[in-house]
Amino acid sequence: MDPLGARSQFVDVQTLPTWQQQLGEDGEETPQDQSDSLLSQQAFPSPFPCRPDINRKIILFSGDIALLNCTAIVNTSNESLNDKNPVSDSIHQLAGAELREELLKVKGCRTGEAKLTKGFSLAARFIIHTVGPKFKSKYRTAAESSLYSCYRNIMQLAAEQSMASVGICVVSTTKRGYPLEDATHIAFRTVRRFLENYGNSIDAVVFVVSDAEEPVFKKLLPLYYPRSEEEEKTSLPLIPADIGNSEGEPVVPERQIRIAEKPGSLEDDSEEENLESDLGQVGNHAFARMEGDVDKQRKLILQGQMSEAAMHKQHQRNYNRWLCQARAEDLSDIAALKALYQTGVDMCGRTVVVVVGRNIPVTVIDLEKALLYFIHVMDHVTVKEYVMVYFHTLTGEHNHLNSDFLKNLYDIVDAKFKKNLKAFYFVHPTFRSKVSTWFFTTFSVSGLKDRVRYLDNLQQLFTCIKPEQLDIPPFVLEYDARVNGPYHPSSSSSL
Repeated sequence: MDPLGARSQFVDVQTLPTWQQQLGEDGEETPQDQSDSLLSQQAFPSPFPCRPDINRKIILFSGDIALLNCTAIVNTSNESLNDKNPVSDSIHQLAGAELREELLKVKGCRTGEAKLTKGFSLAARFIIHTVGPKFKSKYRTAAESSLYSCYRNIMQLAAEQSMASVGICVVSTTKRGYPLEDATHIAFRTVRRFLENYGNSIDAVVFVVSDAEEPVFKKLLPLYYPRSEEEEKTSLPLIPADIGNSEGEPVVPERQIRIAEKPGSLEDDSEEENLESDLGQVGNHAFARMEGDVDKQRKLILQGQMSEAAMHKQHQRNYNRWLCQARAEDLSDIAALKALYQTGVDMCGRTVVVVVGRNIPVTVIDLEKALLYFIHVMDHVTVKEYVMVYFHTLTGEHNHLNSDFLKNLYDIVDAKFKKNLKAFYFVHPTFRSKVSTWFFTTFSVSGLKDRVRYLDNLQQLFTCIKPEQLDIPPFVLEYDARVNGPYHPSSSSSL
């Protein structure tokens, strides 16, 4: 206890400046290693866009984590929870003997896991104990996955216990040999993804570092938590190729188990046929095909080609970047147009998505945001079979998306969009729109032409989708009644 009237040794989190507030205060310059021309040619938005709401939750503090006055602090230890390191020693010294007694009841902690105890004499109410991996380059993949689990489980505990603030130390201690910069990348992206997806209840995440660790953290923070559009642009070329999946978890594209249909049955007749026969004998069942054949991919790459599997993985990474951007962006202005929305199901039970052409003001909207909104709405729909209904009714030239935009959209979206689209109902087409669609589906994209159905009236549409399953704009109903006559439910039901 501090003497009465003496200044407290503890540091209140609320008195610390947030990462967003530090913009321009430190005098550091944003990396400018890349030329302006390179920045202007970026094909994809940053997977970690500027999010002031998240940046206001991030604090970088150089000092003793045991002094933080927040809901919980993190203690990095070993599997027996009795490690001797500067962070753990300071926490135990201030928390008192009760903490040691409590840890005896916990009975250890496995690598990657997190355990919760009271804070006892600390200013923090709780201590989250975790065990970082020992690093060996030979087992790098396992170490990355374990370190991700440490930070993920820390954040999970904080959310489950409704903690307002959590102080996180560098989990990978020097004793365990994990390269600081590599570990920091994993820490930043894991916390960022958690805050994006589940962080509403968490007000502050404090990264607590030593003087030696602080420069690395300051250098890498802008990559994952850019504080302005300019900082986002200049940081983009510096983001590693491996940014994990949508949760920040490490992804290993080449991980594969290859199983032959009949192990040991291959014959070694000639050196010439060894490689080809090995590749041909790889199991044909789904388990053996999980990742394609790595040897074959490497052979093709050496020949200057890229395998179909490798191209698919590259495409998947690119799509995931767009999806992350779509989830982070404020797209309320695009949603308000009511140009794209999910409605009921068709006669086969497939989800129906409606596109209203007249509600797309092509000349005035931000087309990139429109693309992001399409991805945001459709990503969860397209995991199973679905159909689309496009109302071309009363559209004008200013409502028509050009073929370049549509081709770009087609190239960006995930394979499930194309595979699970079973029908595209084109309602109230004009002769010109039919010709344009034929050219586009014939020469620009493949596999869509046979799914397009031209419907001149709603009566035809209702043979595929019941009226009560559709949210049809009033002007479409009025137009159809005026041109094709009123709809008669009895005739529809007889089909």
